[in-house]
Formats: sequence, structure tokens, C-alpha cells
Amino acid sequence: MTGFSRFMTSSIGRKAVMAATGLFLISFLIVHCGVNALIFFDDGGKTFNIGAHFMGTNPVIRTIEVFLIIGFLIHIVQGLMIWWQNKKARPVNYAIDGASKNSTWYSRSMALLGTLLLLFLIIHTSNFWIPNRTNQFIHGEELPLYKMMVEKFQNPIQVVLYVFGCFLLFWHLLHGFKSAFQSLGMNHEKYNSLILFSGKTFAYIVPFIMAMMPVAIYLGWVGE
Repeated sequence: MTGFSRFMTSSIGRKAVMAATGLFLISFLIVHCGVNALIFFDDGGKTFNIGAHFMGTNPVIRTIEVFLIIGFLIHIVQGLMIWWQNKKARPVNYAIDGASKNSTWYSRSMALLGTLLLLFLIIHTSNFWIPNRTNQFIHGEELPLYKMMVEKFQNPIQVVLYVFGCFLLFWHLLHGFKSAFQSLGMNHEKYNSLILFSGKTFAYIVPFIMAMMPVAIYLGWVGE
């Protein structure tokens, strides 16, 4: 095994890869949140449909989409491998567990939060992205995504599910943003406060905006 291979399969290497893919996925979240937030123009979906059409047909975006899927898969696999390595390293809990004094509950629960977030992602893509891309591939045209959103979020169960998914995202980002920079060695007292502030701001704003979309539709603040 080469030095590079040993590094990539080590705990440090896996964390570095997970951090890099995590930051890449964060860039996607910014775009995804920005496009979806176009529903707040409340113009019957006209502005949103322009943004969704661009994201669904632009060849550059569609190419990046492939790398996005790969990034998701790598991030998930690396997360599971890190969890498994940690579990093997300490199969039996210490008699006196001081973890709660040295870390937050959500940093210790990243595996659980990530798994629940993955389940939510599967539901989300099954509701919108997969049907739309399938229809594009088979019939060569996009589905009316705005209309689908309005119809989907008339159901209070769907609204609660999506709000819960955004709540999971909030906790995942709250730890993951800062942790990504640390794993990549971007740790310096000169910038740590800025990274921490940026991470917290991002973790609050993005999930909040995304959670407000189904809520706004259900309450009739925006619609057709």
C-alpha cells in the first residue's frame, strides 16, 4: 500500500475527504436554497420556474450535478467509515464518560444525524428531483415543479417532515461547517472566530429559509 493509500484510509485522511466533500455540498446548498427561495416572489411560480428551468437544462449545471452526486456518495461512505473506525477503536465505553464535558451532543451524534438526513434526502429527491430528471430523460421535458411543490405542501404531514429535515440539517451544519475547516488544517486563531461566526450564520439562515418554503405554501402565504 502506498503512502497516499495509507493516508486516504487513515482516520485523518477520511476526515479530510469528508471535509472537502462537505464544503462542496455546502456550495450546492447555497445555490439550491437561493433557487427555491424564488417562490417568495409570490408570482405564481414564474420567477421560480425560470430558475428551476436554468438549473435543469444548463449543460454546465447538469455536469456539476454529476459531481454533486459523486460528492454525496463519497461524503456518506466516508462518514460511515469514520464512524466504524471510531467504534472499532473503542468497542466498550469508558467507565467514566467525559465526552459531554468536552463536546456538544450534536457533534457526538453526527452519525445518527447524518443517517436521518440521508433518509430525508431520499424522500426529497423521490418527490421532486428523480421524477423531474426521469421525465426529462424519457419525454424530453420538465415537470411543473412549482405546481408539484404547491400540491405536495398542502399535506401537513409533508410539511412537518420537511421542517424536521431542515432541523436535522441545522444541527448537521452547526458542527460540520467548523469541523470541515479543522479537518483540512485551516485552523488559526486569526480566522477561527470568523469561521465559527460564518458557520453558525450559515447553519441558521439556510435551514430556516428552506423550512419556511413548505410552511409558507401550506399557510397560503405564497401559492398559485
